[in-house]
Amino acid sequence: IKEDFEIIDKKQLPTAAELKNEEKEKVEEARWSAPILSLAKKASENLALSYGSALKSASLVGFISKPVSNDSTAKTSARCHAMEERANLMNMMKLSIKILIQSALSLGRTLDSDFPPLQQFFVVLEHCLKHGLKAKKTFIGQNKSFFGPLELVEKLCPEASDIATSVKNLPELKTAVGRGRAWLYLALMQKKLADYLKVLLDHKHLLSEFYEPDALMMEEEGAVIVGLLVGLNVIDANLCLKGEDLDSQVGVIDFSLYLKDTHDSDGKQDGGITAALDQKHYVEELNRHLSCTVADLQNKIDCLEKTNSKLQEELAAATDRIGSLQEEQQQLKQQNELIREQSEKSVEVTKEDTKVELDTYKQSRQGLDEMYSDVWKQLKEEKKIRLELEKELELQIGMKTEMEIAMKLLEKDTHEKQDTLVALRQQLEEVKAINLQMFHKSQNAECSLQQKTEAISSFEGKTNEMMSSMKQMEERLQHAEKARQAAEERCNKMKQELAGRLDSCRQQMSQLDSKCSTLEKELKSEKEQRQTLQRELHQEKDATTLLKTELQQMEGLKKELRKLQDEKQQLEKVCEEQEQALQEMGLHLSQSKLKMEDIKEVNKALKGHTWLKDDEATHCKQCEKEFSISRRKHHCRNCGDIFCNTCSSNELALPSYPKPVRVCDTCHTLLLQRCSSNSS
Repeated sequence: IKEDFEIIDKKQLPTAAELKNEEKEKVEEARWSAPILSLAKKASENLALSYGSALKSASLVGFISKPVSNDSTAKTSARCHAMEERANLMNMMKLSIKILIQSALSLGRTLDSDFPPLQQFFVVLEHCLKHGLKAKKTFIGQNKSFFGPLELVEKLCPEASDIATSVKNLPELKTAVGRGRAWLYLALMQKKLADYLKVLLDHKHLLSEFYEPDALMMEEEGAVIVGLLVGLNVIDANLCLKGEDLDSQVGVIDFSLYLKDTHDSDGKQDGGITAALDQKHYVEELNRHLSCTVADLQNKIDCLEKTNSKLQEELAAATDRIGSLQEEQQQLKQQNELIREQSEKSVEVTKEDTKVELDTYKQSRQGLDEMYSDVWKQLKEEKKIRLELEKELELQIGMKTEMEIAMKLLEKDTHEKQDTLVALRQQLEEVKAINLQMFHKSQNAECSLQQKTEAISSFEGKTNEMMSSMKQMEERLQHAEKARQAAEERCNKMKQELAGRLDSCRQQMSQLDSKCSTLEKELKSEKEQRQTLQRELHQEKDATTLLKTELQQMEGLKKELRKLQDEKQQLEKVCEEQEQALQEMGLHLSQSKLKMEDIKEVNKALKGHTWLKDDEATHCKQCEKEFSISRRKHHCRNCGDIFCNTCSSNELALPSYPKPVRVCDTCHTLLLQRCSSNSS
């Protein structure tokens, strides 16, 4: 795949003075961009070395076949052409990032979508992503779009799901190229473009579906470009996607931006020199942190060597244990043979004993069955007699209950009649009291006698009626008392008759109970004897079955022993081969893991700290108090964040500064702990 680069302004060719100015700019750029590029190169070299060592170790063990060399001239020429294209694209990317950062620092404001260096940066980045893309066949024809690999970021990094959904919801975008450009715009505004592309480079096995093996994203240049993109986190971009036709934009690189005279921009760059120097000191501090991490990694390597020596000692102890286990196995074989001979003898003896005991059991069982039948007949007869007696008892008990109920009813009637007599006597007393009152009133009030004589006569008639009713009630009471006395006499006679009958029944029941208890005791004793004999028979049967199963198990164990011995010999050979392979793999893997940890820590250091601008911070990062005229802003020279005076009052001597410099409280404690750990 060839890349076409067009020069739009052909009149503006560089002169000798412009070339000298460009050399000066390159020297100034190298002062602050050299540490970042060196870190990115180191990371790519460490990655290549780790992957190479892993492939060599795998080929030594035999998991991966060694590549076959093909000396065809066509392939070598294609590789050289692809390397040249990758180098050209990487150089263009460096130039575009450099000019974009310089122009953004000189302006000192957020960048819009109309800013020419920003537009050219997106064009160059689009060419880098298109390099080596595989063409996918569709119904319309072949299609090449770099939006396919960018969609993988949503699956690998869940933070990018917001970008993918917002791109899909834009109605103006109709092609995959337009969606890819919108995705790049949004990632740059989030300041996570380098992070998302690094996630893609970490999963190259997924990128191989979209790119050729010689593509820029599949080689080391991709890692270098990701390292350069980290510097764009300094820029603030405000890009509006609505109203822009991203589908029909022409992606042509304009070289006129990189060929202009730079004399006019010298005055503007004086303001950005201080920021560049601060960044230089910041990068030196990062290098010092990395040197500390290298020392920690060397300590880890020493620990791993010690663990390897311990593992070798454990291997020697394991071989000794295997020898002792083999000796124990031979002893167990001899013991198994002795046990088998003893078990065969005991089985023969038990068989003879069981035959004799079976004969005696059959003879005793016949006599017991005859005794059991006789006893069973006697029990049936006694049960019949007992049932008849129980029926008679139930009848007598029923008669007794009926008598008791009749007595209770009579008692209730007598109580009710007594209550009525008491009530009538009370009424009589009340009437007498009323008569006395009326008599006194008649004496006191002679004038009212004539009016109340009629009332007195009526009251006297009522009293006469009450007296007659009282006499009738007294006669009824006498009749009821006579009936009650007759009933009591009858009850006494019935009680005497029932007591005699109950005594005779109780005597008969006691005799029957004594007979039943004796018979039950005899039955229990006979049942217990029979159960003991049955238990002994079951035990003997179980013993014979156990002995038979043990014999069968002994024969199976012999066969399994032979199989295990053959398998043991095979496994010992396989173990020896695998132990050798594992030792070699362990050495290579430990080396590769250490190198990968170095790379991860380098990337963390590159991502971690950024030098914040004064306009970005409105509150202190630690105490979160708002800045004002009295509470001023102060930069921490270690982490680059902005704090108030109380939270950054400490001073320490850093390697990148000759004198003690202002440091925040958290960095102050971390640096002191690191110094103490290094000294110990």
